[in-house]
Amino acid sequence: MKNHNYLLIAYIIMWAVIFILPFYSSELYSIIRNTTSQLGAQHTPNAWIMNLTFILLGLGSIASGWGVLRGYAFHRVVLILFGLSLVLTAFFHHAPIDKSVEFDLQQDWLHSLFASTTGFSFTIFALSVAFIVQKKIDGIIAAGAGILATVLSMLMFNLPDWMGIWQRFIFILCFGWLIYLFWDTDRLKKR
Repeated sequence: MKNHNYLLIAYIIMWAVIFILPFYSSELYSIIRNTTSQLGAQHTPNAWIMNLTFILLGLGSIASGWGVLRGYAFHRVVLILFGLSLVLTAFFHHAPIDKSVEFDLQQDWLHSLFASTTGFSFTIFALSVAFIVQKKIDGIIAAGAGILATVLSMLMFNLPDWMGIWQRFIFILCFGWLIYLFWDTDRLKKR
């Protein structure tokens, strides 16, 4: 059975924002070096657009997955943690790219906390979904999404000159997988 996939709308908006907004952001911004969080950073032109996108992705994930995960309380809790932590990254902003600009250190710290929570909860969600899908291939894809999110996150910190590219891969692949997962309510084992 098909599901209302609100996440798909947010995903289409995300694609446009992560590749077009950099041209209307800080002059120092680089798609290759800078993250999507830095598009929504403190004192950054048009930051509200990226922050609104974070909200749409977080709420879209919860709205799209809730019905699909009926009977799977643990997965619903982790999905809520994932979605709400992503929403909270929109309210607590990253430090600006321009290091000479004063900023709120507590907001930057909270942004980092919620961004990390988003990543950890996504990984836990993806790996745990591998055990509740009906088809073996869907389990492999779910585990792959969790592992890929972790590997790409590690690349962000080990090869920071490419941080923007790694993070865009994370967003495109992981939200693409969530859309795939939530598209069909019959993908999961019956409870």
